[in-house]
Amino acid sequence: MSARVRRCLAAVVVALTLGGCAELPAMPEELPESYVPEVPAPQVGSSGSLTPDGVAAAERMAVRVRNVGCGTLSVGSGFALDEHTVVTNRHVVEGSSELQVSTYDGSDIDVVTVASSPVADLALVRTTEPLPQVPGLAEGDPEDGTPVTVVGYPSGGALTTSSGTVLGRVPDPLSMGMDEVIVTDAQVVGGSGSAALDADGRVVGVVYAGDDKGRSFLVPLSLLAELLADESAFAPLEPCG
Repeated sequence: MSARVRRCLAAVVVALTLGGCAELPAMPEELPESYVPEVPAPQVGSSGSLTPDGVAAAERMAVRVRNVGCGTLSVGSGFALDEHTVVTNRHVVEGSSELQVSTYDGSDIDVVTVASSPVADLALVRTTEPLPQVPGLAEGDPEDGTPVTVVGYPSGGALTTSSGTVLGRVPDPLSMGMDEVIVTDAQVVGGSGSAALDADGRVVGVVYAGDDKGRSFLVPLSLLAELLADESAFAPLEPCG
């Protein structure tokens, strides 16, 4: 190899080396610990559809409810009826001095008012901040054999999804003021206040009890809709103490 060729190769190597270093991008600055990405408003979808942040729509609409009573603490679930209203069970919220509501991402939402129904195990909790997802209500009660998905926080623990089918209707086993309730084989022990959803992600009932046979009992959607249409059906719930 001639001296001229060796000099040309050396020049190419130097140029490539310098060029490569010059083209490396600068390292990005570290994000602050308090950084929270903005998420576009989600669209209402089926129970399995994903919203822009990758969380199922059914999981976004469920909330955890903590009842801080006078010397007691109990937990339950609820779901969004509209942007500022949570539906849950009466027995989840009664006897409280403070209610704490949190969403799927751990955010706490301030409670404004609480009202309950004396004729069914239902309560409405009004919040200041908007709720992440509103599932919407089905057009009527589910027929026997209808698949259902229950989403909630059993015993206040992790967000859980369970599936089953509607088995039929039975007399209210707990005598909570209802004539008949819906029974399913979706196992939701400790899931009071959870929503039962149909295949389109719409609410068909509200879980209020379960038994040792793995069955869950629902306040029928028709009863919930009937009470929501009556302005006098829900009365303010007085705090304990």
